[in-house]
Amino acid sequence: MGSPTNKSRPLGAGGHTHCTRTHQIGALLLVAATFFLSRIFDSPCDGFPSADLSRPLRSELPSFHGGDFSWPLRGYGPHLDLKIYVYDENEIEGLKALMYGRDGKISAVKCMKGQWGTQVKIHKLLLISRFQTRKKEEADLFFVPSYIKCVRMLGGLDDKEITDTYVKVLSQMPYFRRSGGRDHIFVFPSGIGAHIFKSWEIYINRSIFLTPEGDRTDKKDTSAFNTWKDIIIPGNVDDSMTTNGERAVQPLPLSKRKLLANYLGRAQGKVGRLKLIELAKQFPHKLECPDLRFSGPNKLGRPEYFEHLRNAKFCLAPRGESSWTLRFYESFFVECVPVIMSDQIELPFQNVIDYTQISIKWPSTRIGPELLEYLESIPDKDIETMISHGRQVRCLWAYAPESSPCSAMQGIMWELQRKVRQFQQSAETFWLHNGSYVNRNLVEFSKWKPPMPLS
Repeated sequence: MGSPTNKSRPLGAGGHTHCTRTHQIGALLLVAATFFLSRIFDSPCDGFPSADLSRPLRSELPSFHGGDFSWPLRGYGPHLDLKIYVYDENEIEGLKALMYGRDGKISAVKCMKGQWGTQVKIHKLLLISRFQTRKKEEADLFFVPSYIKCVRMLGGLDDKEITDTYVKVLSQMPYFRRSGGRDHIFVFPSGIGAHIFKSWEIYINRSIFLTPEGDRTDKKDTSAFNTWKDIIIPGNVDDSMTTNGERAVQPLPLSKRKLLANYLGRAQGKVGRLKLIELAKQFPHKLECPDLRFSGPNKLGRPEYFEHLRNAKFCLAPRGESSWTLRFYESFFVECVPVIMSDQIELPFQNVIDYTQISIKWPSTRIGPELLEYLESIPDKDIETMISHGRQVRCLWAYAPESSPCSAMQGIMWELQRKVRQFQQSAETFWLHNGSYVNRNLVEFSKWKPPMPLS
């Protein structure tokens, strides 16, 4: 039985449309265009050399031109088209506690600094973003602000208070209930990831997590990261090093660097780190692993830290409590080639960055003299090439306003756009023939009243 649209279609003999010479020419042009486009998109996607630096450069991946990163159409679309609702701290009871502690004494300025500052920076940048909407009904995504890692570290909330407060906040969000949290965004900026909210698996297991951590192998040996819904983000590099102006510490020419490699971090009882410390004792003229002090009278300041970091050709980044390390991102701003020794690490924006061109990943089980021998064998011209490519992409590690043509926020926005769904549902959401949402009691969505049960 034919569809209604076939009735208005002129048919020739046998039920086929007439094929004119114009149609034939058009079809040939379409085939030719499809062929060339497929050749472009199916080519290896990068603008950097292949892993073997002796091979010729490949040219199909979008590259930086004056710091403006050209995002590929495939998988992203021609332009960003997002509407994000950012919950106001006064809108929901309990949200302020997740941002400033039970007594409201923890400041955003204090939480913006250090390894976990992405929770604050992403929130603040979204508040001035052109993608922000103040209308929940037109939002594609919802952002839930929280500085909880900082709050916990500074004693603003304990673990039980964190869990209770999150549940209280979520029960006041009808849109969270409607989608089962699928269109809600949370930032978890440290190695512990979403585990800081002890009941995350029950309440927000379908939500979008922004986190630098793709492998939280804590005492439970479980990971909160899901490659399907979550997004790996860069760590928070010190602002004095990511600025477009004069940086606090400038890179050194390779010829002036005293060491082959360095590792600047605490041992933390981790096998890989302990091996590096022992290796540095055997080869002190090649590898530096100083006993760093992060507190007390001998504390190493940020400028001194970066001055140490820039004094080697390779910056070693072994895993610690979890697989990600801020040192990986920091190394790009002193133009030191990062050597990853964290086997399960996930890296940001892998859709557009070929990390084989800007870093080295070495097995954590092979930390020993052969590592130094391998690094010594790499010619300076190849190191310079990797540094040059790293110089092009490091703007994606900087949390800058949208006026910047290349930033971590721009990368996050592109990744978020890929997460937007046309259709939302949850186990407690139902819909009728006219497209209206209702709950189990057939109450229309606009009339849902918090607090709402979440499990």
